[in-house]
Amino acid sequence: MPPSSPSILFNENRLNYVSQDALHIPPVLARMYGYKVTSLDLSYNRLTTLDGLQYFKNLNELMLDNNQLDDNIYFPCISSLHTLSMNNNKISELEYFLPKVKDSFPNIKYLSILGNTACPNQISDVDKGEEDYQRYRYFVLYMLPNLEFLDSRTVTLQERSVGQQRGMYMKIVRPSNNYIKEKENDNRKMYSPLPAFQIKSHHGIYGKCMYRYSGKHSEGNRFIRNDDL
Repeated sequence: MPPSSPSILFNENRLNYVSQDALHIPPVLARMYGYKVTSLDLSYNRLTTLDGLQYFKNLNELMLDNNQLDDNIYFPCISSLHTLSMNNNKISELEYFLPKVKDSFPNIKYLSILGNTACPNQISDVDKGEEDYQRYRYFVLYMLPNLEFLDSRTVTLQERSVGQQRGMYMKIVRPSNNYIKEKENDNRKMYSPLPAFQIKSHHGIYGKCMYRYSGKHSEGNRFIRNDDL
């Protein structure tokens, strides 16, 4: 067997290729270890694609923390995989991400995506609270009903029940980037309570009036006495 590189750690079917600034999975990993590996750790790289993962057909565990993987990610079908960790990537849309996970890893039991925009907790967004995170858990459990562990917590029977009953309504909808930009531009415009109109040149008119007001019919005259005049 070829000697292991110092950057490649292989022991008892576990392969670690961590902190190598890799943009993709090196083909040498698949050639040397693909059919042997049951646990693969590619964390702390700069992966933007998982091309080559299809050669690791016997995986049980896949760690992809701290990479650059986004919603365009493609997973090959690996039915043996039960653990997927993708903390601190660029996953933003659960409705795109979760169906891919479900189709590619039908036996998944453990999933962690903390630190992604799609996971609304204070790690990814300080404005999110426990209620937002719980709604997210219900939606994930609706999509992946066989999960036993999500992020940092075991899935409870109550969560699983609520997820199956109401999880489909728990999706957190975010405004599109275009909408946000439009609102920001609108807020920059100066607000005026006056109706919009176009100022035109105006000329004053001077003249005489044929009527003269004497005040004799004024209601106010009823309260004026002769000695007040």
